[in-house]
Amino acid sequence: MTESSTPMAPAAFSYPGHGANAGVGVAICHGFTGSPLSVLPWAEHLASLGHAVSVPLLPGHGTDWHDLARHSWQDWYGAFEAAYLDLAARTGSCFVAGLSMGGTIALRAAARHRVAGVAVVNPGLSFYDRRVRYIGVLKHLQRTTVPLREAESTAAATQDGDYSVTPLHAVHQLRKLFTATLRELPDVEAPTLVFKSDTDAVVPPSSLELLRNRLGSRELTVVRLPESGHVATRDVDAPLIFAQSARFFREHTALSAVQSTVPAGTEHP
Repeated sequence: MTESSTPMAPAAFSYPGHGANAGVGVAICHGFTGSPLSVLPWAEHLASLGHAVSVPLLPGHGTDWHDLARHSWQDWYGAFEAAYLDLAARTGSCFVAGLSMGGTIALRAAARHRVAGVAVVNPGLSFYDRRVRYIGVLKHLQRTTVPLREAESTAAATQDGDYSVTPLHAVHQLRKLFTATLRELPDVEAPTLVFKSDTDAVVPPSSLELLRNRLGSRELTVVRLPESGHVATRDVDAPLIFAQSARFFREHTALSAVQSTVPAGTEHP
């Protein structure tokens, strides 16, 4: 196999599955202004294990900031929900996963559907910049802002489109998505696995605290990522994410299979 010097273009990723894991699906959502390239190594790892995997390209992403400004958070969520439902219809057990805003969207899907489990990396529910509370007014006074970037990121770079600036309309939509998801977190009953970077210049620690306080699931596991920044799926701790999420999917698929064979009315020990 030879490596190409041509950067990969942002595109949706899909794999039908093979072997014993073909009936176990994982729908993965990328983050704000990102693309499936940011989670592609994760998706490919799960596909190599035989899982059926779907990573949609969200509307307004993988293109340019003008396109992003034309879409709402409902468009982003709707695209992922459609991908999840399609995958769930083709598999016996289906999980949701995501990075950053993609984690937020995955959590909202888990609140609305009976997913087998949730695995998210640095999910966003709050902002560092307090000015975002005024974004509904600011977007009328200023069309764009400089995108957030980590000063010393060790994550492999991807070419996700022309987002040299971020439209404030899209930031406003992101805030609305956070608000809507926070309201629905108590409805998430599925086991949830969260990977959180110790150093994350994009998503503040308050997002994890909000998740801990509002999540309805009785099973929440948080895994620290000591060596990675925000896009941890392409950073030093990526192998840890891949291994532990695969184990999480395996264990909860097995648990679901056991529970489905227990006769109605039988008490669990």
